Amino acid sequence: MTFASLAEIKKQLQETDADVLQALCLRLAKYKKENKELLGYLLFESQNEAGYVQQIKEEIDAQFEELKGRNLYLVKKMLRKILRYTNRHIKYSNRDETDLELRIFFCEKIKQAKIPLRESAVILNLYQGQLKKINAVLAKLPEDLQSDYSNAIRTIS
Repeated sequence: MTFASLAEIKKQLQETDADVLQALCLRLAKYKKENKELLGYLLFESQNEAGYVQQIKEEIDAQFEELKGRNLYLVKKMLRKILRYTNRHIKYSNRDETDLELRIFFCEKIKQAKIPLRESAVILNLYQGQLKKINAVLAKLPEDLQSDYSNAIRTIS
């Protein structure tokens, strides 16, 4: 079975009636959680990016609260879960500033939780991977925005 290309889908969507488009969107959202979350972001959250970022930070905070008193193995698994959650919401936003804020916040929370990075190679690699992604996104931004984030990046490096 061959699937239609994105250009073909776009052309067909332009020719489709608004009621049919609404039904298609609802059907997409019904079958996959990520589709529903993305549609919710696009409809309700994208106009208020600062509020969206704050909501995600609060959820990350709550997830980090569950880390307390856990052994290193469970901490590693929970950090991966938190990072998947963070990456998913970064992907929805598709803005470099949101990407930086959430990744920096994630690294700050790791530092605040005093997770022993040197005791687990997996956790250390996860942390260093986030630093690399932060630096890659930072390089794309204009210089004035780079300077705004440079202090936060220095504290987590």
